[in-house]
Amino acid sequence: MPTYIVTGAAGFIGSALCRSLRGENHARVIGVDKMTYAASRAALAALDQDPQFELIEADICDASRMMEIVVEAQPDAILHLAAETHVDRSIDRPDPFLQTNIVGTYALLEIMRFYLATLSTAKREQFRFLHVSTDEVYGELGETGSFSESSAYAPNSPYAASKAAADHLVRAWHKTYGVPVIISNCSNNYGPFQFPEKLIPLMIAKALQGEKLPVYGQGLNVRDWLYVEDHADALSLILTKGRVGEKYHVGGNAEWRNIDLVQKLCDILDEALPQSPHWPHRDLITFVADRPGHDARYAMDFRKLKNELGWAPRTPLEEGLRRTVAWHLANHAWFDDIRTHLYGGERLGQIAKSA
Repeated sequence: MPTYIVTGAAGFIGSALCRSLRGENHARVIGVDKMTYAASRAALAALDQDPQFELIEADICDASRMMEIVVEAQPDAILHLAAETHVDRSIDRPDPFLQTNIVGTYALLEIMRFYLATLSTAKREQFRFLHVSTDEVYGELGETGSFSESSAYAPNSPYAASKAAADHLVRAWHKTYGVPVIISNCSNNYGPFQFPEKLIPLMIAKALQGEKLPVYGQGLNVRDWLYVEDHADALSLILTKGRVGEKYHVGGNAEWRNIDLVQKLCDILDEALPQSPHWPHRDLITFVADRPGHDARYAMDFRKLKNELGWAPRTPLEEGLRRTVAWHLANHAWFDDIRTHLYGGERLGQIAKSA
């Protein structure tokens, strides 16, 4: 059984990936996470008694500690998901994004150079470093078309810029030093255990409390939505079957305007909670000042992943939304703890106007 290190293992996508890898018994998994505000031990509770899973609290920017972990684990692959991810927070305070997303990725790549030199030829040829990135590195699309793996980078937020920089570092360490990397770029993820600063869980959390549902601008921004478990399946496939030095897009084939998505969530909540004092939930929708630099539209062309590796998303958006709402209704305690101690749903990412 191979050994994989997953960075960002207690994060939203990382925890789904760990659950998937162990659920399929693909590998021994060592999770590494700094355990920031967005990390969730509850998301990994299903693996608490699994002898082939271990969670280590560590910062990927701590090169000496990460070196110790890698040398002790002797992994066959590293799946790198550790990142600061929320655009609004990057507007408020870019520093952690530059540190974790750029410096942390650099630290891991340098560790890979050392580690690969210690391996036998056969093990070195089998090793993979999978770097998980985002569609936001490409900037925004017009009304038509989609991003391909050859699209030019044009990031418009501090978050997107930090991920773009990390992507470039990963590519450079492959081209210059021969580190066996694969890059994936995904569209917007959603599903259980997502920290409620992101659009879908934020809308659900606020609707359940009868709070206003803040939609940026007129809600016309378009995103492609990908159910997190489908993404985890794609990452496992890319790791084991993808070609070294290549990039693969992972998309949900589900482009929706933000306003349409929020209205659909309201309708699902109406069905699930017909006696709610906040029914109809659409009445809670309110339009607020747009986010600075808000990209109008993203869409991902994932034909390469489909044609080469046979992957396609399995979860239609409405089905995924219903699953997500049902999960949240069954997990009030998880939500309530976050809202009480970590994040109460306040607006982030506003730039104060100078006097």
